[in-house]
Amino acid sequence: MSSKASAILIHSANDLRIGEVETLDPGPGEVAVRVTRGGICGSDLHYYHNGGFGTVRVKEPMVLGHEIAGTVIGIGAGVTRVQPGERIAVNPSLACGTCALCRNGQPIHCLDMRFYGSAMRFPHVQGGFRETLVCTEAQAVPTGQDTPADLAAFAEPLAVCLHAVRRAGKIAGQRVMITGCGPIGALTILAARHAGAREIIVTDIASKPLQLALRIGADAVINTKDAPDALLPYAAHKGYADLAFEASGTGKALADAIACVRPGGRIIQIGMGGEVPVPLNLMASKELELAGTFRFYEEFEWAVDLLARRAVDVAPLLSAAIPFRNARAAFDMASDRTQAMKVQLVFE
Repeated sequence: MSSKASAILIHSANDLRIGEVETLDPGPGEVAVRVTRGGICGSDLHYYHNGGFGTVRVKEPMVLGHEIAGTVIGIGAGVTRVQPGERIAVNPSLACGTCALCRNGQPIHCLDMRFYGSAMRFPHVQGGFRETLVCTEAQAVPTGQDTPADLAAFAEPLAVCLHAVRRAGKIAGQRVMITGCGPIGALTILAARHAGAREIIVTDIASKPLQLALRIGADAVINTKDAPDALLPYAAHKGYADLAFEASGTGKALADAIACVRPGGRIIQIGMGGEVPVPLNLMASKELELAGTFRFYEEFEWAVDLLARRAVDVAPLLSAAIPFRNARAAFDMASDRTQAMKVQLVFE
Protein backbone atom coordinates (compact mmCIF):
# COMPACT_ATOMS: atom_id res chain seq x y z
CA MET A 1 0.00 0.00 0.00
CA SER A 2 0.97 3.64 -0.26
CA SER A 3 0.10 6.91 1.42
CA LYS A 4 0.50 10.57 0.66
CA ALA A 5 2.92 12.86 2.49
CA SER A 6 3.61 16.57 2.22
CA ALA A 7 7.06 17.50 0.90
CA ILE A 8 9.17 20.45 -0.21
CA LEU A 9 9.72 20.28 -3.97
CA ILE A 10 11.89 22.38 -6.24
CA HIS A 11 10.41 22.84 -9.73
CA SER A 12 12.93 25.32 -11.11
CA ALA A 13 14.98 28.30 -9.93
CA ASN A 14 13.01 30.25 -7.30
CA ASP A 15 10.05 27.88 -7.66
CA LEU A 16 9.80 26.09 -4.33
CA ARG A 17 6.47 24.49 -3.43
CA ILE A 18 4.81 22.33 -0.83
CA GLY A 19 3.30 19.34 -2.60
CA GLU A 20 2.27 15.76 -2.03
CA VAL A 21 4.40 12.70 -2.74
CA GLU A 22 3.74 9.01 -2.43
CA THR A 23 5.27 6.89 0.33
CA LEU A 24 5.17 3.13 -0.10
CA ASP A 25 5.11 0.63 2.75
CA PRO A 26 8.60 -0.65 3.63
CA GLY A 27 9.62 -3.77 1.75
CA PRO A 28 12.12 -6.42 2.85
CA GLY A 29 15.19 -4.76 4.36
CA GLU A 30 13.54 -1.33 4.39
CA VAL A 31 12.56 1.13 7.12
CA ALA A 32 9.72 3.66 7.18
CA VAL A 33 10.63 6.94 8.85
CA ARG A 34 8.65 9.87 10.13
CA VAL A 35 10.95 12.80 9.44
CA THR A 36 11.25 15.25 12.32
CA ARG A 37 14.11 17.58 11.32
CA GLY A 38 15.90 18.49 8.10
CA GLY A 39 18.87 20.82 7.77
CA ILE A 40 19.10 23.14 4.76
CA CYS A 41 22.43 22.62 2.98
CA GLY A 42 24.31 24.81 0.53
CA SER A 43 23.38 22.45 -2.31
CA ASP A 44 19.69 22.88 -1.43
CA LEU A 45 20.22 26.63 -1.74
CA HIS A 46 21.83 26.21 -5.17
CA TYR A 47 18.73 24.36 -6.37
CA TYR A 48 16.52 27.04 -4.79
CA HIS A 49 18.27 30.03 -6.32
CA ASN A 50 19.64 28.58 -9.56
CA GLY A 51 17.67 25.44 -10.28
CA GLY A 52 20.89 23.44 -9.95
CA PHE A 53 24.66 23.81 -9.89
CA GLY A 54 27.30 23.70 -12.61
CA THR A 55 25.76 21.89 -15.55
CA VAL A 56 23.24 20.04 -13.36
CA ARG A 57 19.67 21.34 -13.60
CA VAL A 58 16.32 20.21 -12.24
CA LYS A 59 14.37 18.54 -15.03
CA GLU A 60 11.38 17.37 -12.99
CA PRO A 61 9.90 18.29 -9.57
CA MET A 62 12.34 17.05 -6.93
CA VAL A 63 12.08 16.73 -3.17
CA LEU A 64 15.06 18.54 -1.66
CA GLY A 65 17.01 17.66 1.45
CA HIS A 66 19.61 15.22 2.72
CA GLU A 67 20.34 16.26 6.33
CA ILE A 68 17.61 14.18 7.92
CA ALA A 69 16.64 12.87 11.35
CA GLY A 70 13.44 11.14 12.35
CA THR A 71 11.68 8.26 14.08
CA VAL A 72 11.10 4.73 12.80
CA ILE A 73 7.39 4.09 12.18
CA GLY A 74 7.61 0.73 10.41
CA ILE A 75 10.04 -1.97 9.30
CA GLY A 76 10.04 -4.51 6.50
CA ALA A 77 10.80 -8.18 6.66
CA GLY A 78 14.28 -9.07 7.90
CA VAL A 79 15.06 -5.72 9.51
CA THR A 80 16.81 -6.16 12.88
CA ARG A 81 18.87 -2.98 13.29
CA VAL A 82 15.99 -0.72 14.34
CA GLN A 83 12.49 -1.06 15.72
CA PRO A 84 9.44 1.22 15.51
CA GLY A 85 9.75 4.15 17.89
CA GLU A 86 13.55 4.42 17.66
CA ARG A 87 15.16 7.75 16.83
CA ILE A 88 17.52 7.67 13.88
CA ALA A 89 19.63 9.77 11.56
CA VAL A 90 19.16 8.88 7.90
CA ASN A 91 22.29 8.42 5.82
CA PRO A 92 21.37 10.01 2.45
CA SER A 93 24.11 8.16 0.57
CA LEU A 94 23.31 4.82 -1.03
CA ALA A 95 26.10 3.23 -3.05
CA CYS A 96 25.28 0.33 -5.37
CA GLY A 97 27.88 -2.00 -3.86
CA THR A 98 28.51 -3.75 -7.18
CA CYS A 99 30.27 -1.31 -9.53
CA ALA A 100 34.04 -1.40 -10.05
CA LEU A 101 34.69 1.44 -7.59
CA CYS A 102 32.48 -0.06 -4.88
CA ARG A 103 34.25 -3.40 -5.30
CA ASN A 104 37.56 -1.54 -5.06
CA GLY A 105 36.63 -0.17 -1.64
CA GLN A 106 35.68 3.31 -2.91
CA PRO A 107 31.90 3.52 -2.40
CA ILE A 108 32.12 7.31 -2.10
CA HIS A 109 32.81 7.31 -5.83
CA CYS A 110 30.13 4.75 -6.73
CA LEU A 111 29.27 4.83 -10.43
CA ASP A 112 25.59 4.33 -9.60
CA MET A 113 25.32 6.44 -6.45
CA ARG A 114 21.86 7.42 -5.25
CA PHE A 115 22.16 10.48 -3.01
CA TYR A 116 19.03 12.12 -1.60
CA GLY A 117 17.86 15.32 -3.28
CA SER A 118 20.16 15.11 -6.30
CA ALA A 119 19.39 16.00 -9.92
CA MET A 120 22.69 14.55 -11.14
CA ARG A 121 20.80 11.58 -12.55
CA PHE A 122 17.41 11.27 -14.23
CA PRO A 123 14.90 10.43 -12.94
CA HIS A 124 16.19 12.49 -10.04
CA VAL A 125 16.86 10.98 -6.62
CA GLN A 126 14.12 12.37 -4.40
CA GLY A 127 15.24 13.90 -1.12
CA GLY A 128 14.22 13.81 2.52
CA PHE A 129 12.32 17.07 3.08
CA ARG A 130 9.05 15.18 3.43
CA GLU A 131 6.86 14.02 6.27
CA THR A 132 7.63 10.33 5.71
CA LEU A 133 10.15 8.35 3.69
CA VAL A 134 11.37 4.81 3.23
CA CYS A 135 15.10 4.02 3.34
CA THR A 136 17.20 0.88 3.49
CA GLU A 137 18.07 -0.65 6.84
CA ALA A 138 21.72 0.33 6.34
CA GLN A 139 20.74 4.00 5.99
CA ALA A 140 18.83 4.06 9.29
CA VAL A 141 21.43 4.79 11.97
CA PRO A 142 20.17 4.70 15.58
CA THR A 143 21.01 7.81 17.58
CA GLY A 144 19.74 6.70 20.98
CA GLN A 145 16.51 7.91 22.46
CA ASP A 146 18.08 10.82 24.34
CA THR A 147 19.58 12.42 21.23
CA PRO A 148 17.24 15.17 20.04
CA ALA A 149 16.49 15.39 16.34
CA ASP A 150 18.00 18.85 15.99
CA LEU A 151 21.41 17.42 16.91
CA ALA A 152 20.96 14.21 14.92
CA ALA A 153 20.23 16.21 11.76
CA PHE A 154 23.83 17.48 11.87
CA ALA A 155 25.17 13.96 11.22
CA GLU A 156 25.48 14.35 7.45
CA PRO A 157 27.43 17.65 7.33
CA LEU A 158 29.55 16.57 10.29
CA ALA A 159 30.39 13.35 8.43
CA VAL A 160 31.63 15.45 5.49
CA CYS A 161 34.04 17.24 7.84
CA LEU A 162 35.17 14.06 9.57
CA HIS A 163 36.05 12.61 6.18
CA ALA A 164 38.03 15.77 5.38
CA VAL A 165 39.89 15.43 8.67
CA ARG A 166 40.76 11.82 7.86
CA ARG A 167 42.05 12.94 4.45
CA ALA A 168 44.35 15.42 6.22
CA GLY A 169 46.34 12.79 8.07
CA LYS A 170 48.03 13.92 11.27
CA ILE A 171 46.20 16.79 12.96
CA ALA A 172 47.10 16.36 16.64
CA GLY A 173 49.51 19.10 17.63
CA GLN A 174 49.23 20.88 14.28
CA ARG A 175 48.51 24.51 13.43
CA VAL A 176 45.40 24.46 11.24
CA MET A 177 43.97 27.16 8.98
CA ILE A 178 40.35 26.97 7.80
CA THR A 179 39.34 29.27 4.95
CA GLY A 180 35.58 29.82 4.76
CA CYS A 181 33.31 29.64 7.78
CA GLY A 182 29.94 28.54 6.50
CA PRO A 183 28.37 25.45 8.11
CA ILE A 184 31.05 23.13 6.71
CA GLY A 185 33.88 25.40 7.78
CA ALA A 186 32.36 25.73 11.25
CA LEU A 187 31.91 21.97 11.60
CA THR A 188 35.50 21.51 10.43
CA ILE A 189 36.57 23.62 13.41
CA LEU A 190 34.82 21.16 15.69
CA ALA A 191 36.21 18.12 13.86
CA ALA A 192 39.77 19.46 13.83
CA ARG A 193 39.64 20.39 17.49
CA HIS A 194 38.28 16.93 18.33
CA ALA A 195 41.23 15.47 16.38
CA GLY A 196 43.66 17.40 18.57
CA ALA A 197 44.57 20.50 16.56
CA ARG A 198 47.01 22.70 18.48
CA GLU A 199 45.81 25.99 16.99
CA ILE A 200 42.98 26.89 14.62
CA ILE A 201 42.94 30.06 12.50
CA VAL A 202 39.75 30.80 10.55
CA THR A 203 39.20 33.23 7.70
CA ASP A 204 36.03 34.51 6.05
CA ILE A 205 34.67 37.67 4.43
CA ALA A 206 31.76 38.09 6.87
CA SER A 207 31.95 39.03 10.54
CA LYS A 208 29.05 37.04 12.01
CA PRO A 209 30.34 33.55 11.15
CA LEU A 210 33.76 34.55 12.45
CA GLN A 211 32.23 35.55 15.79
CA LEU A 212 30.69 32.09 15.96
CA ALA A 213 34.04 30.54 15.03
CA LEU A 214 35.58 32.04 18.16
CA ARG A 215 32.68 30.77 20.24
CA ILE A 216 33.10 27.16 19.08
CA GLY A 217 36.86 26.89 19.40
CA ALA A 218 38.85 28.95 16.88
CA ASP A 219 41.95 30.58 18.35
CA ALA A 220 42.06 33.45 15.86
CA VAL A 221 39.76 34.78 13.14
CA ILE A 222 40.49 37.08 10.21
CA ASN A 223 38.03 38.97 8.06
CA THR A 224 39.94 39.01 4.78
CA LYS A 225 37.52 41.53 3.27
CA ASP A 226 37.86 44.13 6.01
CA ALA A 227 41.52 43.41 6.85
CA PRO A 228 43.24 42.01 3.75
CA ASP A 229 46.71 42.56 5.21
CA ALA A 230 45.96 40.60 8.38
CA LEU A 231 47.15 37.38 6.72
CA LEU A 232 50.62 38.73 6.00
CA PRO A 233 52.13 37.53 9.30
CA TYR A 234 50.78 34.02 8.61
CA ALA A 235 52.35 34.03 5.14
CA ALA A 236 55.72 35.35 6.37
CA HIS A 237 58.76 33.06 6.39
CA LYS A 238 57.08 30.74 3.88
CA GLY A 239 54.02 30.06 6.00
CA TYR A 240 52.76 29.48 9.51
CA ALA A 241 50.11 26.76 9.31
CA ASP A 242 50.94 23.07 9.09
CA LEU A 243 47.81 22.34 7.08
CA ALA A 244 44.69 24.05 5.79
CA PHE A 245 41.10 23.15 5.03
CA GLU A 246 39.72 25.23 2.17
CA ALA A 247 35.95 25.34 2.72
CA SER A 248 34.82 28.27 0.58
CA GLY A 249 35.44 27.00 -2.95
CA THR A 250 36.96 30.32 -4.06
CA GLY A 251 40.25 30.97 -5.80
CA LYS A 252 41.15 33.79 -3.42
CA ALA A 253 40.74 31.57 -0.34
CA LEU A 254 42.78 28.77 -1.92
CA ALA A 255 45.53 31.26 -2.75
CA ASP A 256 45.46 32.45 0.87
CA ALA A 257 45.81 28.88 2.11
CA ILE A 258 48.72 28.21 -0.25
CA ALA A 259 50.46 31.36 0.98
CA CYS A 260 49.97 30.55 4.66
CA VAL A 261 50.83 26.84 4.77
CA ARG A 262 54.46 26.04 5.48
CA PRO A 263 56.67 24.13 3.03
CA GLY A 264 55.74 20.46 2.90
CA GLY A 265 52.29 21.14 4.33
CA ARG A 266 48.94 19.93 3.09
CA ILE A 267 45.77 21.63 1.90
CA ILE A 268 42.44 19.78 1.92
CA GLN A 269 39.97 21.17 -0.60
CA ILE A 270 36.41 20.82 0.74
CA GLY A 271 34.64 23.71 -1.00
CA MET A 272 33.42 23.14 -4.54
CA GLY A 273 33.31 26.36 -6.52
CA GLY A 274 34.07 25.32 -10.07
CA GLU A 275 37.27 26.26 -11.88
CA VAL A 276 39.61 28.56 -9.94
CA PRO A 277 43.18 29.76 -10.58
CA VAL A 278 45.93 28.06 -8.60
CA PRO A 279 49.32 29.74 -7.92
CA LEU A 280 51.38 26.82 -9.17
CA ASN A 281 54.68 28.57 -8.50
CA LEU A 282 54.03 28.51 -4.75
CA MET A 283 52.55 25.03 -4.85
CA ALA A 284 55.70 23.72 -6.47
CA SER A 285 58.32 25.80 -4.69
CA LYS A 286 56.85 25.07 -1.24
CA GLU A 287 56.31 21.39 -2.10
CA LEU A 288 52.71 21.54 -0.92
CA GLU A 289 50.14 18.78 -1.25
CA LEU A 290 46.64 19.66 -2.45
CA ALA A 291 44.08 16.90 -1.77
CA GLY A 292 40.39 16.82 -2.56
CA THR A 293 37.73 15.46 -0.24
CA PHE A 294 34.19 14.44 -1.18
CA ARG A 295 31.22 13.43 0.94
CA PHE A 296 31.78 10.51 3.35
CA TYR A 297 31.15 6.81 3.91
CA GLU A 298 31.76 5.13 7.27
CA GLU A 299 32.16 8.59 8.82
CA PHE A 300 28.37 8.95 8.97
CA GLU A 301 28.06 6.45 11.80
CA TRP A 302 31.09 8.05 13.47
CA ALA A 303 29.30 11.42 13.30
CA VAL A 304 26.15 9.94 14.84
CA ASP A 305 28.22 8.49 17.67
CA LEU A 306 29.96 11.80 18.38
CA LEU A 307 26.64 13.64 18.41
CA ALA A 308 24.97 11.05 20.62
CA ARG A 309 27.84 11.22 23.14
CA ARG A 310 27.90 15.04 22.92
CA ALA A 311 31.60 14.71 22.07
CA VAL A 312 31.22 17.72 19.78
CA ASP A 313 28.85 20.59 20.46
CA VAL A 314 26.97 21.55 17.30
CA ALA A 315 24.14 23.36 19.12
CA PRO A 316 25.66 26.86 18.65
CA LEU A 317 25.48 26.39 14.87
CA LEU A 318 21.67 26.06 14.80
CA SER A 319 20.32 29.50 13.96
CA ALA A 320 16.61 28.71 13.56
CA ALA A 321 14.09 25.88 13.36
CA ILE A 322 11.15 26.74 11.08
CA PRO A 323 8.01 24.72 10.26
CA PHE A 324 8.45 23.10 6.86
CA ARG A 325 5.29 24.69 5.48
CA ASN A 326 7.16 28.01 5.76
CA ALA A 327 9.88 26.60 3.52
CA ARG A 328 10.46 29.73 1.47
CA ALA A 329 11.06 31.83 4.59
CA ALA A 330 13.43 29.16 5.89
CA PHE A 331 15.38 29.03 2.63
CA ASP A 332 15.57 32.82 2.49
CA MET A 333 16.96 32.94 6.03
CA ALA A 334 19.46 30.18 5.27
CA SER A 335 20.64 32.20 2.27
CA ASP A 336 21.50 35.23 4.41
CA ARG A 337 24.85 34.82 6.13
CA THR A 338 24.18 37.88 8.26
CA GLN A 339 21.25 36.01 9.84
CA ALA A 340 22.00 32.34 9.87
CA MET A 341 24.59 29.59 10.02
CA LYS A 342 22.32 26.54 9.89
CA VAL A 343 18.54 26.58 9.47
CA GLN A 344 16.50 23.44 10.07
CA LEU A 345 13.01 22.57 8.94
CA VAL A 346 10.61 21.12 11.51
CA PHE A 347 8.31 18.33 10.29
CA GLU A 348 6.72 17.37 13.63
